[in-house]
Amino acid sequence: MTAVPSLAEFSAAAESLSEVISHTPTELSRALSDIVGAPVLLKMENLQRTGSFKIRGATYRLAQLTAEERSRGVVAASAGNHAQGVALAAQSLGIPATIFMPLGVPVPKLLATRGYGAEVVLEGETVATSLRLAAEFAERTGAVLIPPFNHRDVIIGQGTLGLEIFQDVPDVDTVIMGIGGGGLIAGVAAAIKQAAAEAGRTVRVIGVQAENAAAVPPSLQAGEPVEITTHPTIADGILVARPGDIPFEIIQELVDEVVTVTEDDIARALLVLLEHAKVVVEPAGAVGVAAILAGKVKGTGKTVPILSGGNIDPMLLQRVVSHGLAASGRYATVRIPLPDRPGQLAKVSEILAQVGANVMEVLHTRHGHGLQISEMILQLSIETRGPEHTQLALDTLRAAGFEPEIVAD
Repeated sequence: MTAVPSLAEFSAAAESLSEVISHTPTELSRALSDIVGAPVLLKMENLQRTGSFKIRGATYRLAQLTAEERSRGVVAASAGNHAQGVALAAQSLGIPATIFMPLGVPVPKLLATRGYGAEVVLEGETVATSLRLAAEFAERTGAVLIPPFNHRDVIIGQGTLGLEIFQDVPDVDTVIMGIGGGGLIAGVAAAIKQAAAEAGRTVRVIGVQAENAAAVPPSLQAGEPVEITTHPTIADGILVARPGDIPFEIIQELVDEVVTVTEDDIARALLVLLEHAKVVVEPAGAVGVAAILAGKVKGTGKTVPILSGGNIDPMLLQRVVSHGLAASGRYATVRIPLPDRPGQLAKVSEILAQVGANVMEVLHTRHGHGLQISEMILQLSIETRGPEHTQLALDTLRAAGFEPEIVAD
């Protein structure tokens, strides 16, 4: 049984990291507070150096290496945040670092990792391949392998985030965050619950996973980590098939609840954070807010979702915003069969303009869809104010004799 790190260990780690990491802000969100019916404060770890919490665990782990281990260098495997955390930590401590990344890694994350001075090896199609190659490199060269979550030092480093939350919001009731391998939630739960107990209080800790990569609920049911078959998710930062052995023991003991959210939930949360909190967050960093918006978490007092990272590829952000608008009922693609006569597009456009729907894109075709020679298809992407406004646009078109259908994503 792994011993839960003590409050003294977390406090010492926080002190040792003070010159490397930033104490990120915790700010009230009035929009989310209105939804929950209790104060919601966002822990903006997306503003951390390297753009995520990973710098905490990576730096603390590297700081514990002996002089002889440092001389051998370190190696890690990651598609993003862990890579950047290890690279910057190694640079700050003067340790050579090699990072294995899969070929499809987003360019901004690749450039950032190289910018922190690490030698990046691009090889393999998946992070699993990168992990294998990193382990082989460590065995071949003697470099110290730095795991992303399954190490006690990493958990202690991540737990310093929990101490910051308790310092900023000493009357916090609930803390919510995403779970991938489990290092963050294990550290935060251990640190904040001990800090609260010392102050004579209790704090709920709730974990969130994407439905497409939810290994923790079946693991809790089985009483041990189990590996699942994952499916693609926009929350790639928590796309982990099996929780780490060490974090899982702490999760079993200290985490109060684990919930899951859909892809639509996550996209909607990103959009809400952009519009109302004015912050850019990566999908994995928004799952706590997604759980709130989906009604999976009921706040009974001050609630703090952790925005764990902000490293989102701009191209993905563009797609996610569109998906989030659709999930919120504010963006729809409508297909309308029409007789092939002049003026039909003008009539449809006039009707949509009358009800205040904004046409974003138009596809006008006479081919495919089983069309007769006298028929055509008009496909429109429209922006509306929400589901009721979208329904008004459809009903108005039908009242004018058209037959619009919503096209699924």
